[in-house]
Amino acid sequence: MAPAFYREGNDWFCNTGLPSDITITVDGVNFNLHKFPLISKCGKIAKIIEETQGTHEGTYTMTLEGFPGGPDMFLVAAKFCYGIRVDFNARNIVTVNCATDYLEMTNEYGEDNLLSRSEDFFHKHVLQNWKDCILALQGSESVITRAEELQFINKCLNAVSMMVCTDPSLFGWPMMMYGSLQSPGGSILWNGINTGAKIRSLESDWWFEDISYLNVYLFERLIRTMEARGIRPENLAGAIMHYAKKYLPGLGRWQSGQSTKARTVASFSLTPASIDQRVLLEKIVKLLPEKKGKSYCRFLLGLLRVALILGVNDSCQDSLERKIGKQLEFATLDALLIPSYSDSDNLYNTECVERIIDHFTSSESSATSFSPLSFNLDTSPSSGPLKIVAKLVDGYIAEVASDVNLKPGKLRALAEALPESSRSLHDGLYRAVDIYFKAHPWLPEKEKEQLCCIIDFRKLSIDACAHASQNERLPLRVILQVLFFEQLQLRTALAGCLDVFEAESAPARPTNIPNDMAGQIIPNDMAGQIIQRDGWVSVVRENHVLKVDMENMRSKVGELEEEFNKIKQEMRRVSKSHSSLSSPRFVAQRMGCKGLPQSSEAQSENVESTGPTPRASVEQAQPSHHSRHRKTFSLF
Repeated sequence: MAPAFYREGNDWFCNTGLPSDITITVDGVNFNLHKFPLISKCGKIAKIIEETQGTHEGTYTMTLEGFPGGPDMFLVAAKFCYGIRVDFNARNIVTVNCATDYLEMTNEYGEDNLLSRSEDFFHKHVLQNWKDCILALQGSESVITRAEELQFINKCLNAVSMMVCTDPSLFGWPMMMYGSLQSPGGSILWNGINTGAKIRSLESDWWFEDISYLNVYLFERLIRTMEARGIRPENLAGAIMHYAKKYLPGLGRWQSGQSTKARTVASFSLTPASIDQRVLLEKIVKLLPEKKGKSYCRFLLGLLRVALILGVNDSCQDSLERKIGKQLEFATLDALLIPSYSDSDNLYNTECVERIIDHFTSSESSATSFSPLSFNLDTSPSSGPLKIVAKLVDGYIAEVASDVNLKPGKLRALAEALPESSRSLHDGLYRAVDIYFKAHPWLPEKEKEQLCCIIDFRKLSIDACAHASQNERLPLRVILQVLFFEQLQLRTALAGCLDVFEAESAPARPTNIPNDMAGQIIPNDMAGQIIQRDGWVSVVRENHVLKVDMENMRSKVGELEEEFNKIKQEMRRVSKSHSSLSSPRFVAQRMGCKGLPQSSEAQSENVESTGPTPRASVEQAQPSHHSRHRKTFSLF
């Protein structure tokens, strides 16, 4: 019958029937045992007793400092020394190996000793199974330093990395659920019969949940090992994002597009690691790969919010801001509105966003400097992201402009953080400035004028110009400037109106476009300029139609005046003819009387009768009368 171990208070005993001759203390727990079973299996204990032989009388006492695994692991080793069967599992195998290495339980002190047995179990069972590797890593946290020295951690990490980047069906999982009932081809067997059913292949994120139960140190080591093995950066980023979401509360909101269902291969219960959130975040930022994308940029912005709340170090915050700046074109407005978590009076952390924009411009300028088209910003590869970021920044400024505590200098710094070539239209800036003036009605006129300097009024659209010219919140000098540029744009559009009409009337493609440019796609900024010009051209067309209508109206009014004058002259002639027939002179002439001496009045009448006819006289006077009316209607 094998001896049994029992505990009384803080002491362990073995009921062999013989009195104890050695007491070993491990972390305050006393083990009252016998020398012979221990020195026959443990080289360390044998060496200590041999060195101190003859100096102790009675019961020998020793203390084992820093014993791996503490009293529990020493109890396992003691039971093996007394011939009691010891069971290994994935959770305790690394600790057992460390304890047996500490006690030097090698084959030199006994055939098939505990160290060789534990190492054999580790290599043959643990390293060949996914879930056992994860459990072994999790169980090694208490002896992490010694396990590192003995290479157990590296062996587990390499095994896990190899399983991740290889077909899962080659390692017996998740096919382990079917036991050995599978054919060599991978089909499921039922009573020895090949069913033809295949094991369902897993997606690329099947391992995210399982490795998330490791502590920060082991997780970092595992990601580094996977990176060295050539696992794709997008998979590594997905695993890091999943790990961060698990232990950083509130971060899940900023992982759009990520599945909320945790996929796991290992059908066992794991205990979540105890994590220091600040240390975790600083480690994660160092692990993040160089990757771009909408969901990844949104995750980084959410991580930056948590970093500001936790108060991470400056290098960690700067690294996050730099990573966000390199892909700012993928950011969204709601994710960019980072609240101010400090004692500042402002609602939003504009300084952080300004630094992100600076990182973006520096990265874009360095990319443009190596581009063969860098001398033409409108056609350079970076012009696309630059336009997107300009629109995003204008929207951000418009959102933060309603903050009553925001200083004009902050708003101006945000607007001037991007180069002038980034904005083809300044409607977004005008809208932001107008919102700021509305939220700050007490702002002095001089500061308003200084703030309006960020707007190029030549780049305002028709609607923005119309709104600005009637905006009472703008300074008078600015309104006059808007009106001036509006008239300048209208004059330019009038000058080009004729060219536009000729282009529209041409049956083929416009003659002002070279043959080598025909069929090419018009860039976005050029399209914006064409839309802006076409807007002014439409105004010119409307004015042209109004002028034609006014000319037609003038001509019709002139015709009516001419007809009226003719009728008036006819009536005058008829009335004069009637008066001459009834006069005494005419009656006397008809009766044969001689002509009477003519008075001056009669002479004038005679001269008039011998001159042109009344109709002709009226017609001669008509042009002057008509011209007078035409002059009057020309003011219409």
